[in-house]
Amino acid sequence: MARIRSTIPARMDRLPWTTFHSRAVLALGITWVLDGIEISLAAGLGGILQHRETLALSVETIGYSAAIYLAGEVVGALYFGRLADRLGRRRLFIATLALYLFANGLTAASFSTWFFLATRFVAGMGIGGEYAAIHSAIDELIPAQYRGRADIAIGGTYWGGAMIAAGAQIFLLDPEIAPIDVGWRLGLLIGPLIGIAIWPLRTYIPESPRWQLTHGRADEAERTVARLEADLRDRGHALAEIGPEWAVEIRDRPDASYAEVARLLFGRYRDRSILGASLMITQSFLYNAIFFTYALILTEFYAISASAVAYFMFPFAIGNLAGPLLLGRYFDTIGRRKLIALSYGSSAVLLALTGWLFNAELLTATTQTLMWCLVFFIASAGASAAYLTVSEIFPIEVRSQAIAIFFSIAQLCGAAAPALFGVLIGSGERFNLTLGYQLGAVLMFSGAVVAWKLGVDAERRGLEEIAPPLSSEGEPDSDDTAD
Repeated sequence: MARIRSTIPARMDRLPWTTFHSRAVLALGITWVLDGIEISLAAGLGGILQHRETLALSVETIGYSAAIYLAGEVVGALYFGRLADRLGRRRLFIATLALYLFANGLTAASFSTWFFLATRFVAGMGIGGEYAAIHSAIDELIPAQYRGRADIAIGGTYWGGAMIAAGAQIFLLDPEIAPIDVGWRLGLLIGPLIGIAIWPLRTYIPESPRWQLTHGRADEAERTVARLEADLRDRGHALAEIGPEWAVEIRDRPDASYAEVARLLFGRYRDRSILGASLMITQSFLYNAIFFTYALILTEFYAISASAVAYFMFPFAIGNLAGPLLLGRYFDTIGRRKLIALSYGSSAVLLALTGWLFNAELLTATTQTLMWCLVFFIASAGASAAYLTVSEIFPIEVRSQAIAIFFSIAQLCGAAAPALFGVLIGSGERFNLTLGYQLGAVLMFSGAVVAWKLGVDAERRGLEEIAPPLSSEGEPDSDDTAD
């Protein structure tokens, strides 16, 4: 088998932050904004879609629609995640965005229950596939010293989408502003309009040179990196020389089979798989438990009107957005393992305290929201770091599939949280709901312990150093060299 030696990964990691990286983050990170809009709108449209003037959906059907969207995300992540490892990041992050835009446009035109549910499933597939493709691309394009803060900040923008949705609901779901069967349809078009606006930027983003290098396209990878370096030199940047000692050896190999992926994740990388699963499941349970029952807690225990719930969403979303933006840089300086353990552990303690104050009836709707803001200001950075972790600790040949697998596991496990908390809220007993808070706190604290014990110190390290490519293993039959 042919072998090459290349310094391309090291050359990419030594680049300073450029407008290219800003465009990549903006174009690819928009996925989180879109999902935030989708989930928040779904939570707010339930009452409107029960009206005879709209789709006349039953309460059960509305609940099914959320589960169907979630199932679409899982199917999309697993299917498109494998394709992203086989066919390339760029093809997939173009295809999955197109699928989302198409499906959501059709959802806005829904004329029956079956059509609404079918298009929700397909839209979920688009978003699920996006997560696998875009996180792989971002981590492989961003220099090592900035990778953590960029990935974590992108994860936090989910809450920017939630804020957009909350603001849209105040106006579009008000029958005095928009007809009842028009406002919800316009709301569902917000995400596609943003996606269309960002489309030109996304087509500008090249294929990952790292993926090209491990798939026999070294010449294409060289041209991509050379263009970036030439642009920087034209702008007056002096780039450090990269010696041959930084080269990585790559050989041709077939794509990893399902069996090989399983052996890697649950054999060689078992501890890292335990780490990834623990971080993803615990944060998913916490967020689904609180976010999907947010409105119920405010209306059932604090007598807040349904129309006023959106106003309480803004500070909650701001706290979740601010955490990753303000704390993300420290995951690149203090370190992944320390900061993930600290964020999970401290948010667990604060959540337990919130539960105690709630049970003692020492909170109002405002102070409850403020406590949640504090909890999730910290937890949001850790939750975003969970996505960062699973996207950088596995070899490039299976990176998208690893992201897809742990994302799917987290989604399926987290789906139990709203159902559980719905039952606890329905009991009308503060103590029962407090037990739910304490369960969430215990799970988050367990995530902190796992992060401390099994965490990988990946800060400022190249991806190939963290997890050597499978392509670099084995004895070559011939020897080629590439810069």
